Amino acid sequence: MPEITRDEVAHLADLARIDLSDAELDHLAPQLQVILESVASIQGLAGDDVPATSHPLPLTNVFREDIVTPSLTPEQALSGAPSVEEQRFAVPRILGDEQ
Repeated sequence: MPEITRDEVAHLADLARIDLSDAELDHLAPQLQVILESVASIQGLAGDDVPATSHPLPLTNVFREDIVTPSLTPEQALSGAPSVEEQRFAVPRILGDEQ
């Protein structure tokens, strides 16, 4: 398995918008490598006779029926909003366009 580099950790942190110091990057790269190796070793345990599952126990759908009921009009829903734009809540932008 190729080793995860400090630059790859820095790139992932940048994508996740997490500021990491140089010391944190140096500390996290080996830890992430151990995690990736652990996942790789687990993947090799299941044989071809073991079916892939998303959960160890069978699950039953617990969702209710989707029944249409009367609800608020857009005007009623937006009546208490401090700012509205094109029948939507207007909120301040929190993410820039740097990426």
